[in-house]
Amino acid sequence: MQIDEEHIGEPGLVVLDIIAADEGTVRAVMEGLQHKWATSGVTPLWRVPGEAGVRARVHADIRRPG
Repeated sequence: MQIDEEHIGEPGLVVLDIIAADEGTVRAVMEGLQHKWATSGVTPLWRVPGEAGVRARVHADIRRPG
């Protein structure tokens, strides 16, 4: 997946790729991030064939509390 310039176009904007062994862990991390910062929320999960883990990508604005 490609990162769009608008998602990191200024200080305080981040893109976080999360990889964990199971879907529950990835969802728990995304939910926790929502409470700390303004985020894109719980996003779709995916797996990469031949690679371990479940993945998700979250966009966050760490300047704004969740």
